[in-house]
Amino acid sequence: MAYIIPLRGFTPKIGKGCFLAVNATVIGDTVIGDECSIWFNTVLRGDVNSIRIGDRVNIQDGSVLHTLYQKSTIEIGNDVSIGHNVTIHGAKIHDYALVGMGAVVMDDAEVGEGAIVAAGSVVLSRTKIGPNELWGGAPARFIKPVDPAQSKEMNQKIAHNYLMYSQWYDTPEGGDHT
Repeated sequence: MAYIIPLRGFTPKIGKGCFLAVNATVIGDTVIGDECSIWFNTVLRGDVNSIRIGDRVNIQDGSVLHTLYQKSTIEIGNDVSIGHNVTIHGAKIHDYALVGMGAVVMDDAEVGEGAIVAAGSVVLSRTKIGPNELWGGAPARFIKPVDPAQSKEMNQKIAHNYLMYSQWYDTPEGGDHT
C-alpha cells in the first residue's frame, strides 16, 4: 500500500478511482483529483506547502513534486502527463500539458495549456511557457508552436492509457494497491 503521511495537521486527500503504486509516497497538504495515477517510487511532498492535482493526471515512476516553504505551491490541471523521473518544484502546469521524462520544472515556472516540455529539459524559475508551445533544452527554450487540437488529443490519449494501465493492478492477478 502507498505511503500516505499526514503532516503538520494536513492529511492528503485522494479522489475517486485513483491508483497509487505500492511504494508511492504522498505527504501532507496534497490533494489529488479523480482517476489519477501516481506510479512507483513517486514522491508528492506536500510538507512545506500545498500540492493540488486535477483529474486524470498521471505522475510516472520516480517523479518528485515539492515546493518552497511559504513561497511556492504546485498546481497541476486536468489531463496532464508527468513523465518518468520528473522533478517539479513549486510550479504551475495547466490542462493537457505534458512534461517529458527526466525534465525539471523549477519554482514559479508556468507550463501553459497543451504545452510540451521535452524530455531532459530544465525549465528555470519564473519561466512562462505559453499555451501549445514546445520547449526543450537546458535551460529550456521555445522550439515551435504545437497544434492545439493535436496536443489536446495526444494528452487525453496518454491520460486515458495511464488510467487503463492503472486498472491492470486492480485485477486478482495484479492485486489491489489503491
